[in-house]
Amino acid sequence: MKPTLFLLAAGMGSRYGGLKQLDGLGPHGETIMDYSIYDAINAGFGKLVFVIRKDFEEDFRRIVLSKYEGHIPCEVVFQSLDALPEGFSVPEGRQKPWGTNHAVMMGESVINEPFAVLNCDDFYDRDAFRVMGKFLSELPEGSKGRYAMVGFRVGNTLSESGTVSRGICETNDKHLLTSVVERTKIQRFDGVVKYLEDDGETWTAIPDSAPASMNFWGFTPDYFAYSREYFKTFLSDPKNMQNLKSEFFIPLMVDTLIRRGEATCEVLDTTSKWFGVTYPEDRPEVVAKFEKLHADGVYPDKMF
Repeated sequence: MKPTLFLLAAGMGSRYGGLKQLDGLGPHGETIMDYSIYDAINAGFGKLVFVIRKDFEEDFRRIVLSKYEGHIPCEVVFQSLDALPEGFSVPEGRQKPWGTNHAVMMGESVINEPFAVLNCDDFYDRDAFRVMGKFLSELPEGSKGRYAMVGFRVGNTLSESGTVSRGICETNDKHLLTSVVERTKIQRFDGVVKYLEDDGETWTAIPDSAPASMNFWGFTPDYFAYSREYFKTFLSDPKNMQNLKSEFFIPLMVDTLIRRGEATCEVLDTTSKWFGVTYPEDRPEVVAKFEKLHADGVYPDKMF
């Protein structure tokens, strides 16, 4: 069974103009999402699922989905604040969505096969889709609790315009994830990758090859049931209801399952170079990179 690609697009608004996700960065107006979907199809993914806001559905179907239909089956699901388990209600004053893992939960009704999850506004590069597609398609039928994450080499994920925040992964000798440590300021100095310690003064060097999480995950469908149950625990914590910006993130769910011994998460090495528009100053460099990829024949003039 071919794996599904689940794209986190609920951050898109209803105005087409200034949206980063719909910015035409390629030489023919391609968006970053176009490249992800092209690479996913070539890596053997068999279906796309987009999670969006309900109020963006009409624009999304017209502007975005119309491009891909006919190339690959597509589904749309919706993330909303009030999509909560029975017995829970939205705290007064809350406007922020419940986070990436809540968005993933919205796919349960349309996904029955192994699936990958990623951000729609990050360029992950072809090899990342190859390694994830291979992992998911080779899972024995009925597999449970065997998850994966693409571990980008941190040196391949930096911005020349400033520091970046990355989840640096720690693994055991079987390449299974043991923890993700969030480093909020990482930068290259004189050829060496360093992160700023919590004291705000000390810069510590790490290898270029240290695996970093860029929110590219692979799951089997049992992940939905675990998420449903743990989301109730998350909402039952008064701190998470009082804090109107608390979010149910994917790493929180994965870390919980690893600690309980209910799942493993293999960190997949990739030669891919991630890039995205972290800073406005990054845009010209990203445009130049896409121009070169097309000029080198990596991508055709017309992908869809």
